[in-house]
Amino acid sequence: MENLLGLLRIHVQRGVNLAVRDVVSSDPYVVIRMGKQKLKTRVIKKNVNPEWNDDLTLSIADLSLPVKLTVYDRDTFSLDDKMGDAEFEIGPLVNAVKMRLEGLPNGTIITKVQPSRENCLSQESCIIWNNGKVVQDMFLRLRNVETGEVELQLEWIHVPGSRGL
Repeated sequence: MENLLGLLRIHVQRGVNLAVRDVVSSDPYVVIRMGKQKLKTRVIKKNVNPEWNDDLTLSIADLSLPVKLTVYDRDTFSLDDKMGDAEFEIGPLVNAVKMRLEGLPNGTIITKVQPSRENCLSQESCIIWNNGKVVQDMFLRLRNVETGEVELQLEWIHVPGSRGL
């Protein structure tokens, strides 16, 4: 607990135009890794445009570690097939949280992160004030695959008694 800075809630919303790994479709799920932590969404059967709407929560002790995301196709009789990967930094979200903003109108854009060769963003990512919280919406383009994107929403959660930001 003494090294804990806070929690990162990752709302894995959906996949868009994911690769086909079975005969005509795929059974995708997402694995999120940061350091030694590993979390998974549920499997969505026979769908290359899955709606997961799963919340996964990472404990954050090191702000410099990237969050790694990999999409897999669940297979029954063989190893699961990889359907691409992406990674992202939490620095921009953390910097917005550190501003200690209060009382902004809902939907106020705090900052924007542009897609670049250094990140996996497929479009501009806005960090916004939403219901008293700082959240970041992002579309990640999957690497090492022919097609596919994953939509996420990040939210920082303060933990009472933790070191904090």
